[in-house]
Amino acid sequence: MTVLEKIKQQVTNNKVVLYMKGDPKFPLCGFSGRAAKILSLCGVKEYLSINVLADDEIRQGIKEYSNWPTIPQLYINGELIGGSDIIAEMYESGELQQLLSK
Repeated sequence: MTVLEKIKQQVTNNKVVLYMKGDPKFPLCGFSGRAAKILSLCGVKEYLSINVLADDEIRQGIKEYSNWPTIPQLYINGELIGGSDIIAEMYESGELQQLLSK
């Protein structure tokens, strides 16, 4: 299985996936921590978090897969939502909560 196939499997087999630096309990960058905190504020308790620092193939592959240059990256229902700033804007407008409730 190629790294892109592995990523596709991760984002399609899980409702919510966060590719981040570190993990939700111990984020290793402010943007990743912010993304995990927003999911928590939305009441999301169960989601797949992938520490890109633990796997160089995934770290490069996710940027290729999404055509998005930065980490974190949030996927909901197989779709790229965006990075930290987009997640925050969607949270503030209530759009993220609506998307998560589907």
